[in-house]
Amino acid sequence: MKSHAKVVVIGGGVVGCSVLYHLARAGWTDIVLIERSELTSGSSWHAAGGFHTLNGDPNVAKLQAYTVQLYRELEELSGQSCSLHLTGGVMMADSPERMDFLRLAHAKGRYLGMDTELITPSEAKAMFPFMDESHFVGAMWDPVEGHLDPSGTTHAYAKAARKLGAEIVLRNRVVELTQEADGTWNVVTEQGTVRCEHVVNCGGLWAREVGRMVGVELPLLAMEHMYLLTEPMPEVEAFNRETGREMVGVLDFKGEIYTRQERNGILLGTYEKACKPWSPRETPWDFGHELLQPDLDRIAPSLEIGFRHFPGIANAGIKQVINGPFTFAPDGNPLVGPVQGLTNFWCACAVMAGFSQGGGVGLALSNWMVNGDPGFDVWGMDVARFGEWASLRYTNAKVRENYSRRFSIRFPNEELPAARPAQTTPLYDTMVAQNAVMGDSWGLETPLWFAPEGSEAKDIVSFHRSNDFDHVGNEVRRTRESVGVTEIANFAKYEVSGSGSEDFLNRLMTNRMPRAGRIVLTPMLNEFGKLIGDFTIAKAAEDRFMIWGSSAAAKYHMRWFEKHLPNDGTVRIHRFDQTLVGLSIAGPKSQKLLQKLVDADVSSKAFRFMDFREMAVAGAPCMVNRITYTGDLGYEIWMQPAYERLVYEGIKQAGEEFGIVDFGMRALLSMRLEKNFPTWFRELRPIYGPFEGAMERFVKLEKNDFIGREAAAAEHANGPKLRRVSMVVDALDADVMGDEPIWARVDGRDFGTVEKPHGYGAPRFGRDGKEVRGSAAADGASSVRGIRDGDWSVVGWVTSGGYAHHVGKSMAQGYVPVELAENETDGLFEIEILGHRRPARINVEPLFDPTGEKMRS
Repeated sequence: MKSHAKVVVIGGGVVGCSVLYHLARAGWTDIVLIERSELTSGSSWHAAGGFHTLNGDPNVAKLQAYTVQLYRELEELSGQSCSLHLTGGVMMADSPERMDFLRLAHAKGRYLGMDTELITPSEAKAMFPFMDESHFVGAMWDPVEGHLDPSGTTHAYAKAARKLGAEIVLRNRVVELTQEADGTWNVVTEQGTVRCEHVVNCGGLWAREVGRMVGVELPLLAMEHMYLLTEPMPEVEAFNRETGREMVGVLDFKGEIYTRQERNGILLGTYEKACKPWSPRETPWDFGHELLQPDLDRIAPSLEIGFRHFPGIANAGIKQVINGPFTFAPDGNPLVGPVQGLTNFWCACAVMAGFSQGGGVGLALSNWMVNGDPGFDVWGMDVARFGEWASLRYTNAKVRENYSRRFSIRFPNEELPAARPAQTTPLYDTMVAQNAVMGDSWGLETPLWFAPEGSEAKDIVSFHRSNDFDHVGNEVRRTRESVGVTEIANFAKYEVSGSGSEDFLNRLMTNRMPRAGRIVLTPMLNEFGKLIGDFTIAKAAEDRFMIWGSSAAAKYHMRWFEKHLPNDGTVRIHRFDQTLVGLSIAGPKSQKLLQKLVDADVSSKAFRFMDFREMAVAGAPCMVNRITYTGDLGYEIWMQPAYERLVYEGIKQAGEEFGIVDFGMRALLSMRLEKNFPTWFRELRPIYGPFEGAMERFVKLEKNDFIGREAAAAEHANGPKLRRVSMVVDALDADVMGDEPIWARVDGRDFGTVEKPHGYGAPRFGRDGKEVRGSAAADGASSVRGIRDGDWSVVGWVTSGGYAHHVGKSMAQGYVPVELAENETDGLFEIEILGHRRPARINVEPLFDPTGEKMRS
């Protein structure tokens, strides 16, 4: 084993071997993988080996598509067979709600270039004759699904990496990680120490233990997972003989099971409600190529439904029951990327769908390490998406919830209860007493809307407008007509101070820094000119700035700040989290309300729009911004938690004469729609440039050389290809939720903007087993299942939306080709909502206060 290397990858499962291969392919060959036992010794060897491209996050779906496409290339390079079986698969819906879910997934696939198809239960039965179609109302066919040999695939990655110059060391446990003053790492193993620049934690079942070696508690937990293999079945052999193909994979939401052909029998696995964690506190180092004791009683309820839905399997003999541990993060997605607070310590773990995602994870992480950017929008997998509140107990509760709901529908207005409340403000009990329906905002309990007195404070979950609709509308109306108050503690808050603070921020941000007592809004770009942040910045004093941003991105942004922090001590950054909380008042009466609470002059002349001031509010020391996300006249009031109740009670008492209303997050988001305000991680993401995102007024190309300026200048000079737009939608009883395709009547023009992720290059098989493309949709919701329909074409996608209650319109934001972005013609656009294409129209100017007079008044 070498004593020095550029990179040490810890862990020899499919993910570790993929990372090793992709780093070597990118040209970093001074790399070594260290495995405590043999390759695949953790979870990889006993995996069911299924793969698919569909994912709730379209950006993760892109990487899954890449993974599937990669396997042929990997076989050719390594000489090792992955034993690919590209059978295709069907998802079965047993209820109208699950059929709506499939319609959403099918529509989302349009702009991803996926060839899914909505089909009838009888058509699904023709591909998997064991099912009783009477239990289902519909299905979705995906040709890019299948299964492979887990061990062979892992060894294919390993052999390919070795051919490119990488080294693999087996039977050598890592026992300690230490870091030198120059940032290099000492990877201490049973066979000696390797000094390296980078460490990658691909520890799988032992990823927590590897994280703990550097003082990090990673949010992941292993769960027991069972699947069974039947004895050979004559019916399977007959189907193969008669059709010349394998049976397809089937996912049954109701039964919480998946099934496919395995040799001459059937494999059937479950994600049962009565799930069981494995080794919840620590993973024993001597665990290896072992299985856990099967427990068929625990999965009996799922099997009972499964055998009822698939009676052809019920009488088959069980040859083997596999029960093994797999790791999950609280939301089921991987943990990938550099760990904030550490230098060159990377994660690629909690990849429970390793054979769907392993290739994409390896590609993204290698890009990140070699080029400084993953090359994809990987927020859904970024290890920075969890805060310190994601403790061991939080993780264990949340993972159990996620596992038990893996095949359950997550409705857009559904708030899951496990591990809550994790964080609360001093007003939590007050909000609950006022019948607030609370939501989880990066671990913080936040009011979403207020139910009427005497009614249950609870959402009726639905893909359609629900029981909150009228009440959110009332909160919006009363705020727009008079004044409302809402809690805004769920922002990220930072203080940047020191003699170098202004130069530091000018280097990071696209806008000029404000004068003392003033505020600016500014994006932040990466080196490639893509949006990685959106901030409100106030200059509180000569060498002190207050910054507000997205709470969910707090660690993501701290990681970036720390990366660019000067080494001379001239800049200090403090992240407040919940040691600084806030309230916002908004509406035409908000100025009169604030004046009753302060002794300073807050008239429009004395306290202008975008001013910042430190003043006492209701007797409490506060910082006040004259700005609100509602786009109306209003103020953000920030204080230490000890003062929040005092300020809130003062606001409510002073606001009685104006008929003040409490409003929640849903009303706030409704009001921002009618002002065309974007949101972070929806409209503003690292795949968009600032001019695509319509943020040009905050980008000062003539100022100092900010990070990403050259790329932003090139985007400006060449013109963006896409453009963020606001649209009014002729919706029925359901509004957009995000990721819906935008259709346009293009009259044969090809704008080339619908991204087909990596071409989805795997072969496509129709339901008759032949390689085909395109066919009619089964439910009649759309005339074709592709991205073309006569003169109509999918030209863009929705990023977010909902109902704008003040203007009385269903609205959406999204991206379309720049050539169409200012075309307000009726009849040009349609947006596909729950399988139905609804007319939509671009509105270039905001529907509420288009000139901004109200917020400046």
